[in-house]
Amino acid sequence: MMTALDISTSGLIAQRARLNAISSNLANMSSLRNESGEVKPYQARYTVFQTDPTIGTRQGGVGVKVASVETETVEPLLKFQPNHPLADAQGYVAYPNVNMTREFVDALEATRAYEANVGVIEVTKNMSLQTLRILA
Repeated sequence: MMTALDISTSGLIAQRARLNAISSNLANMSSLRNESGEVKPYQARYTVFQTDPTIGTRQGGVGVKVASVETETVEPLLKFQPNHPLADAQGYVAYPNVNMTREFVDALEATRAYEANVGVIEVTKNMSLQTLRILA
């Protein structure tokens, strides 16, 4: 039963990392400068998961871990704003190419997966308590 808790915990940690990347994307939808201050629009981040064979059951269930947090390599959105202080010579400003709808859907999916893992933890905890009651 403890293995089930470990697998669900690994899922919670992975989904938390995913939600952190999503919230960073939404928070930086209009960031036109990078961390060092140079004019470069924000590039969206996304998490890559992989199985974690160190957490597993004899029946083949395994945990999950964050393999990496990648940065998208897409062209920025160019908007014609000749009066903007960061406009290029042609009058275009490069904005991050972050799709708010996709980010919200990903956040909803990550939240549902998080809730499912919490549910599994609750069921496992209740089964453990029932087992202890039977044995006592």
